[in-house]
Parts: sequence; C-alpha cells; structure tokens
Amino acid sequence: MTDDYDVVIVGASISGCAGAILFANLGARVALLEKHSGMDAYKVLCTHTLQPSCLPVIKTLGLLPLLEEAGAHRHVTHLWTPWGWIEPRAEPGAEPLAHGLNIRRQTLDPLLRRLAAETPGVDLRLGQNVNGLLEEDGRVTGVRVTANGVETRLTARLVVGADGRNSTVGALSGLPVRLSANNRLGFFAQYRGLPEDAPSRVWFLDPDTAFAFPNDEGVTVIACSPSKERHSSAFRADREGSFERFVRALPDAPRIDEAERVSKIVGTLDLPNVYRKPYGPGLALVGDAALATDPLWGVGCGWAFQSAQWLVDAVGGAVAGQGDVLPGLAEYGRTHRAALDGHHKLMEDYSAVRPFNVFERLLLSAAARDAGAARHYYDFASRLIDVKQFASPGSLLRAARVNAFHRLRSGKTNSI
Repeated sequence: MTDDYDVVIVGASISGCAGAILFANLGARVALLEKHSGMDAYKVLCTHTLQPSCLPVIKTLGLLPLLEEAGAHRHVTHLWTPWGWIEPRAEPGAEPLAHGLNIRRQTLDPLLRRLAAETPGVDLRLGQNVNGLLEEDGRVTGVRVTANGVETRLTARLVVGADGRNSTVGALSGLPVRLSANNRLGFFAQYRGLPEDAPSRVWFLDPDTAFAFPNDEGVTVIACSPSKERHSSAFRADREGSFERFVRALPDAPRIDEAERVSKIVGTLDLPNVYRKPYGPGLALVGDAALATDPLWGVGCGWAFQSAQWLVDAVGGAVAGQGDVLPGLAEYGRTHRAALDGHHKLMEDYSAVRPFNVFERLLLSAAARDAGAARHYYDFASRLIDVKQFASPGSLLRAARVNAFHRLRSGKTNSI
C-alpha cells in the first residue's frame, strides 16, 4: 500500500511537531510519524528548558499561551563563576531582558503533539517504525514504515528526519556525520519543594558544571555534568550518592535535603556530540537529528524549534506550491550552518573538559563585575547573538576595561 503526501516527517517530538504545524499552515499535506504508540510519550533525558532565542517560533506556532497555561516557568539564568555570580538585569532605560521558558518534557511533548494532531493538514500516525527510504534517480522520495506487522510506503516531495541524535533517517540517508567525544557525564533529577521563585542557575566550576531550573508544577530540574576522568568510577559505583554529594557541594547549593526528589536520577556516562549535514536531495534533518551538542548548555529544545522554522522558511513555499525543493534545501543548509556552527564548535571544544581559555576568562570575569558585560554574556548564553558578536573586539575591550577598573579599585595586580 502506498500513501502520498507533500511532506513526511519522521519523529513527533519538538522539531517534528513544529515543522508539521508550520508546513500544514502553508497548505501542505503532512504525514507526521512517531514510533511510540501513545500520545503522551516524552523525552526523559533533557534539560527541560527553552532558550529565549526560540520564543519567536513558539509565538508563531500559537504555543505560548498553552505553555503559560500549563505552568511554564519564565527564566533569566544566573551563572556562578570563579569570579562570582553573573546576574543579568536590564539597566535603566534599556530594553527588558528576553526571557526563556522552563517546562518539563512530560508536559511539553504531549501538549505539542496534540496541537500538531489538531492542525488541519497534519496526519499524525503513531506506532510507525521507519525501516527504509524510498529513492528515485538519487533523490529521496519517501519512506517505508511498519506498523502492527504491516509495511506501508509513504511517498512525498520532502522527507524530514526529526528523530533525535540517534536518527534512523540520518543513518539511512548516508549523509556525512561527525562525532566527537564529550568528556563529561550527564545526570538529571527532579525535586519538589525548592523555592519556585528562584532564578534558573548554572554553575561553571571549571571544568565541572551543574544547573538548577525551576519548572512547571513546582518542580525543579537539577543536573550535574562532572568530568569523566574525575567522576566516572564514583557514579558507576553509586549514582544516587555521587549525584547528591555533587549537588550539596555547589556554591549556594540548592537545599535538596529539604526537598522531595520526585524522579529517578537519570543520565548517561557517554553522550558524544553529533553533527550531520542537515540536508540532501529530497531530505532534511532538523533538531538533534542534525545537531546534538553537549546538553550542559540547554540549547537542544530551542534549536529544535528554530531549525524547523528555518526549514519551512526555506522550502515551505516550494512544497505548498509544488515547486522544486532542492534550491530551498541548500538555503536551509546555509542558514543552519551560519546560525549554529560557531556555537556548536565552541561547545564541542569545551566538552573536551578544558579550562576556560583566556578570552572566556576575560569575558566571564567582567560579566561577574559589570551589568553591561553581564547582559552581553546573557545574550550570548541565550543564543541571541553569535560567537563573533560575543567575542568581538569591542566586547573584549570593554571587558578589559571592566577588569582593569576592578583591579585598581581592589588593589589587586591580576586583571581577571
């Protein structure tokens, strides 16, 4: 049996649902495939945060009021550094700080999946396992799926892999992929009973890291990312004890002993960085299927929304108008690369568990001492500016001046 669509999207999580809604809103007929058979399936291993950079997409989808109704927690992140806390704030007369949202995937994923299913033009097909790509003259033209032992061929003018860092579509496509080691562990737990009005907090212990993000329903997600070399043996031997000891030792640590842990401690000893070419003839990859980086930065959910928008912006008109999608796919690749390559390369480099380099030390130390530098770092950490803007000559000069003034005022001889 063969069914025909304009777009087939494999994976009904963030990027897949966002893409399905956006394509359907342009008039495309979309098959949205999900391997799980239940509407309430969700991703467990996640930072459960949405960076400010993806809020425009969330508003375009009509998702923002639904998230707020579901209890999404607005956040402006504070960062602990060896030079003190970076606490961004809007200076008098300046634009307000852009905020992000914290919402657990067990809330977000079903909500977004239902929104997609209710969108005219979207055919949500649960319990569908993709086992092959259809090709004609070197171009992907659809997928083969199996459900309840029955194989179906779904043809489309565009196939989209939105199926995560271990993407089946990515593997079947043969698109180039680069894997690099992440020399940090990653463990997460959820606690109820911690202050709900606390800011989101990240600890840069140089090189170990941690975060605490207040979320929906009064739950705070806490994570730690210690170096493998120093902590692998301990976490293998005693995951719970190692996690709790690590969190208790944080500066200004969350008082987890006064709270209730409401989840298992989940995580991994190995989570490499993955970067695939995000498009091929008749095929595109979005979200983690294209780029999955060290989770300590909390960028995965936001980039999933944004990459779906970039793809639809590039090829949506051709898909809905029965035009040629190939030029648009190349445009999508250029947009994806220009927006994310610099961020990913810096994150990839830092995941080797190295100390801060001289530029990072300069900018972070200044951000802990000066409101303008703090906002500049916040804009970068929120993915509102790129690496070149973050480390521009002007920003480095401003940071040097801040640290020089600090040295003079404190009588210290070192600048950072």
